[in-house]
Amino acid sequence: MANLALTYWNQGRWKKAEELGVQVLKLRKQVLGPEHPSTLASMANLAFTWKGQGKVKNALALIKQCAELRRNLLGPDHPDTISSSDTLSDWETAVDSVNGCGHVI
Repeated sequence: MANLALTYWNQGRWKKAEELGVQVLKLRKQVLGPEHPSTLASMANLAFTWKGQGKVKNALALIKQCAELRRNLLGPDHPDTISSSDTLSDWETAVDSVNGCGHVI
């Protein structure tokens, strides 16, 4: 299911990617737990899907949660932590740079 969601994402089929991404995240939280690396990967994937749909507030909140969990669980120097933190910083910078212009990333 996760791979299919990513395939939809790569095709720009945002609604399908979101539907599966939400399901995958929910299942992984239930089965693997909320702090499992696969759960956190699903969280990041869903954040990217929401960003692709223009759901910036949702995307920012989820990638922030993911970055914080990864920092606490994996440490600040882990590649996954760095990736999530960089993504969060980039998205926040983009939102800040367009505030007042009427555009959202």
